[in-house]
Amino acid sequence: MDIMQAKLDVIKAGKLLCERGLIQRTWGNVSCRIDENSFAITPSGRDYLGLTPDDIVIVNISDLSYEGDVKPSSEKGVHAACYALRKNINFVIHTHQTMASVAGLKGYDINHLEGKSAEIIGKHVPLAAYGLPGTKTLREGVKEAIERSSSKAVLMKHHGAVCMGTDLDDAFIVANELEEACKNIFLQRYKELTGRTIETFGSLCEYISNTLMSETCAEEIPAYNSERLYGVFEMTPVDGGDAIMIDLKSGKPLDSSADYPAFAELHAEIYKKRKDINAITHSKEQATSELSKTGITVRPFLDDFAQIVGVTMKTADYDINDRLRSAKKAVRKMKHRDAVMIKHNGAVCAGSSMDEANAVKLVAEKGCKAYVAASAYGREDKYINPLECTLMRIIYKTKYSKKK
Repeated sequence: MDIMQAKLDVIKAGKLLCERGLIQRTWGNVSCRIDENSFAITPSGRDYLGLTPDDIVIVNISDLSYEGDVKPSSEKGVHAACYALRKNINFVIHTHQTMASVAGLKGYDINHLEGKSAEIIGKHVPLAAYGLPGTKTLREGVKEAIERSSSKAVLMKHHGAVCMGTDLDDAFIVANELEEACKNIFLQRYKELTGRTIETFGSLCEYISNTLMSETCAEEIPAYNSERLYGVFEMTPVDGGDAIMIDLKSGKPLDSSADYPAFAELHAEIYKKRKDINAITHSKEQATSELSKTGITVRPFLDDFAQIVGVTMKTADYDINDRLRSAKKAVRKMKHRDAVMIKHNGAVCAGSSMDEANAVKLVAEKGCKAYVAASAYGREDKYINPLECTLMRIIYKTKYSKKK
């Protein structure tokens, strides 16, 4: 394929995947085969929506060498393995798509795809052994999985998925169908557990939450997002409504006649204790809300959770009659973390900007779905090794996030 066309196809694919929610921000990577010796791939740590042809890197399949100052994706070895082992494959997408990511937590291959999914992907979707992001171990796990299956997709344990195609359109169809197939696996799992049929993953979240709850739920409190300004912060209701300006020092509204958000003290305490935080967003997504009822600590089942949220996400009680004390306790549970669950009230997620806070929110929500998925298969103790989580967190905070 012409080099410029390959670069343009990579850029196009990245935008399409962002639109469909299969890739967000800089997560995942895309490549296109040029010839039997090389492929074009997305760069490391760049937003897909802003890529130009000059950002796309040409990599040698046999030795992973490349020219120029732009660093290719750290997962270039995974893409090279796909092209080396599958001569009919000309396009590869590595995603962190939600349902495929959590499907890998079952702990074994998918052996029973049928109908349309089997025609597009193949009946047998292998699960690659886990390796830290960007490592030879991860690459070798994917290579082994490809070698024992003819599937156009590979699940990556604790990580995501690799989708392959004869061209851009084919790889894109595989990624979309894999997400639908993996969702259906969990709908079937609910039926196995309860004998009942459901249509959404949310019902499985509710079921798992009910099995974990051992006490009465706390009061549900209206959620707000906020952004730090100069000596104040602006709180906006998640469900819509007028913004309220809060004095950072006192935690009280500047306008004494304005409504007083119950979480104002919590936001104020986060901003006071965390100088690196300038924005807070509150997730009421179903998996997050359901797990927040249980009082559990969510551990990383997916490596992007360890990197972006932290080594755990704890749950804090919040007494609206003792807000300041509750806020201080919640902030202590956020130490070295960027999110905390509030009992019966979802998760509060923080970042250096609203874009970063929303990234934490997305990953926290996916992490909660991962916990539900693992629990549905009795694998809630199979989270990533804490030492590896700590290593990934340190690398992300000291290197990757600074590039962002």
